Amino acid sequence: MEPAEIARVRRFARAVTAEVGALDSSFLGRGRPLGAARVLNAVGAGRAEIGEIRAYLGLDSGLMSRLLRSLEEEGLVATAPHPADARRRVASLTEAGRREFAAYEALSDARAVALLERAPQVDALLHAMDRVALALGRDAIAIREADPTDAGARACLAAYYAELATRFAGGFDVALSCDPEAAAMVRPRGVFLLACADGLPVGCVGLKGGGGAVAEIKRLWVDPAARGLGLAKRLMREAEAAARDLGIRTLRLDTNSALPEALALYRRSGWVEIDRFNDDPYPDHFFEKAL
Repeated sequence: MEPAEIARVRRFARAVTAEVGALDSSFLGRGRPLGAARVLNAVGAGRAEIGEIRAYLGLDSGLMSRLLRSLEEEGLVATAPHPADARRRVASLTEAGRREFAAYEALSDARAVALLERAPQVDALLHAMDRVALALGRDAIAIREADPTDAGARACLAAYYAELATRFAGGFDVALSCDPEAAAMVRPRGVFLLACADGLPVGCVGLKGGGGAVAEIKRLWVDPAARGLGLAKRLMREAEAAARDLGIRTLRLDTNSALPEALALYRRSGWVEIDRFNDDPYPDHFFEKAL
């Protein structure tokens, strides 16, 4: 790396450290440092098992113990043995802890609003933030099965349709496409997979089944900020694994030549081009893969 590139990375690190108050002894003026506030936030956001919290925050066991002890001494957090395994411990917020969590949430939201209000190009700043956060947290991006009608799934699909509208020469109207019914993408017929980074959806893929041995891959999409991290390949692998679990033996998909990165992915991943198998007006390439 060039010295100037290293200097830019270090400048960025210093700017972020100052902006988030990482060096403050009283983070957001609530009387405790950032580390304790992050643990309180993790518990308040629904992470209960202490090992999970420690892994999520990247803390060693000694520091995690000290931070938890300080929050217990303040009466904000209570710990207890895990109900299914006494060797593990879980944490929960007390009533005072819930009030403190709410105060941090309000202050953090206000700080975010203030930052965006002084930014000259909000969309560009948010995109840059997304790129950095996803690059740094790529190993923590989780893929889970989701209801294709839930809010995260709908957000991904809306972004996918909007992107197709800009990339297809004649635009895109989902009402004219062979859009799969939600029921075809839930077990036992199929699945819908959602990729999430720290709770925010960043990608999706659907497995549209009809109860037989043949199914289709539909609606593969990855947030532009997460592209280049191998997420599309991961989503496809997970979809294929789900298909095998459902007893599906052959997968099909269609795509458009305006999506060259999708074509390249399928060709690299063992998919074979076949003749048209549907009357959807948008695709011009059709693939099949035996599992």
